[in-house]
Amino acid sequence: MKRNKRVYVAVLMSIMSMFFANAQQSGLSPDLQKILWASHYVINNYVDTVNQKEFADEAIAAMLQSLDPHSSYIPKEEVEKANEGLRGDFDGIGVTFQMLEDTMVVMQTISGAPAEKVGIMAGDKIVTVDGENIVKMSTMEIQKRVRGPRGTDVNITVVRSGEKAPLQFTITRDKIPLYSVDASYMIDNEVGYIKINRYARTTMDEYVDAFNMLTKQGMKYLIIDLQGNGGGFLNTAKELVSMFVPENSMVVYTEGTHQPRQEYRSSDRYFDGDGAMMEPSKRKAGQFRENVTTLNEHKNRLVVLVDENSASASEITAGALQDLDRAVIVGRRTFGKGLVQKPFKFADGSEMRLTIAKYYTPAGRCVQKPYEKNGTKDYAKDLSERFARGEYMHEDSISFPDSLKYTTLYKERTIYGGGGIMPDVFVPLDTSYNTAYYRKVVGKGVLNKYCLKYVERNREKLNGKYDYEQDGSFDEFNKTFVVTDEMMDELLAQADEAKIERNEEQINRSRQHMKINMKALIASDLWGHAKYYEIMNAQSDIVKKAVAIIKDPALYKASFVDRMSVPKNDSKKSKKK
Repeated sequence: MKRNKRVYVAVLMSIMSMFFANAQQSGLSPDLQKILWASHYVINNYVDTVNQKEFADEAIAAMLQSLDPHSSYIPKEEVEKANEGLRGDFDGIGVTFQMLEDTMVVMQTISGAPAEKVGIMAGDKIVTVDGENIVKMSTMEIQKRVRGPRGTDVNITVVRSGEKAPLQFTITRDKIPLYSVDASYMIDNEVGYIKINRYARTTMDEYVDAFNMLTKQGMKYLIIDLQGNGGGFLNTAKELVSMFVPENSMVVYTEGTHQPRQEYRSSDRYFDGDGAMMEPSKRKAGQFRENVTTLNEHKNRLVVLVDENSASASEITAGALQDLDRAVIVGRRTFGKGLVQKPFKFADGSEMRLTIAKYYTPAGRCVQKPYEKNGTKDYAKDLSERFARGEYMHEDSISFPDSLKYTTLYKERTIYGGGGIMPDVFVPLDTSYNTAYYRKVVGKGVLNKYCLKYVERNREKLNGKYDYEQDGSFDEFNKTFVVTDEMMDELLAQADEAKIERNEEQINRSRQHMKINMKALIASDLWGHAKYYEIMNAQSDIVKKAVAIIKDPALYKASFVDRMSVPKNDSKKSKKK
């Protein structure tokens, strides 16, 4: 036995020696060879048995964390979930649900999805999955049980209002779309609104469908809402910009130490030559003129909304349209993520997303905000620090060094890099209603639970009054439904039960906004989440400002004036990196 062990060790050392010899010949530095030797020493000499999988996972994650805030390691079991949002679909039964008092309540069935086909209805309470009681389970645990490979069956038990006994359903899972266009509607008879929550593979198909629908309703001007959009696929951002700029316009380019410059230019897939926003089937590829005045001031006014949570591909879109003087950017300074990650897959199914390059807008600016190695925590505090120094409320609290000064490509307006996209028109965060009491009522789920219970109790009554399955029924609800003082008192009583201390001054400040939020959540439960935005946007300062700008040609034109007080000659000294 001892002899066999000595032979094993000798063979192992021989293999390791060959490995390191090859590593040295391939140019692996002594420092990096040290990492391999350290792993070998730990595995073979540590006092206790080492879980090699955990050891490798943690070592890779720590290594990447020392590089930049966006390089990351994803274990095998989390890769599918991480890719789901960008892929644009998942395998499941096709319901949206919320947890009401530890019970899964179906809010909507996705049209054409397996759950709808077998008769699952809004308001159904799912209590078992494949015979297992899921009451009081976490949302994540429930999703694990309900989702599964396409073509497989799942058995669920439903408790339905009006039915004496639980109902049994067998549902065959299928591909379920994840939507990246949250809402699209006409604000008035001229202005269309489209909100995009991510840049996925399906985003442009969704966007074009929404765009064409609004065009048929008479849309002349468009507001694209990228607030809270954390990004996604770069190519999707390029295609979105292609809707509004001439063919072959620079949208973004990437470059890194080991990555040569790669340019992404607008395609002719959508642009018709006059800047008109038309259905793709009617566009004339290649016939264009680079006349920004015509594009912006004729009939194609465009506003893009951003905030501090707009990042990555959102910043590519906003940055390109700003650099090309094609849209008015309205809101607050964006997040500032200008790093490009590439996935590298390991044999065990895990994945490393490594930053390989930075991206640059057409004017040559990188919008990546500063970061320090191993400074992930400080990096994450950036948004709270912006709030603390008053940036969300006061435009003049934001300053950029002259070294980061650039100019737009047509009108030569002054813009800045190195920390997000600064909007053309700043709109402060509305803090008048955002009291500590309101945040607790929302944060502890009291507001949402109240609205869920309200719909649950009054579903038949609401359906009888508004017939919410019929087209146009939302408009009647929006005009006539009022959140009463009695409903407000019920909400406050539930907040008392949740041990949220009353503060009458804060309640009075937040009362009107809470009522609007309640109405929006009730509409969301009945007609889908898009209606939530339609109601809330009517009170949004950013949306109001966007509408005022886009409706007034003079105000729109004035938004392209260089508002930075810098000498003309100075403004042309553009930096490349």
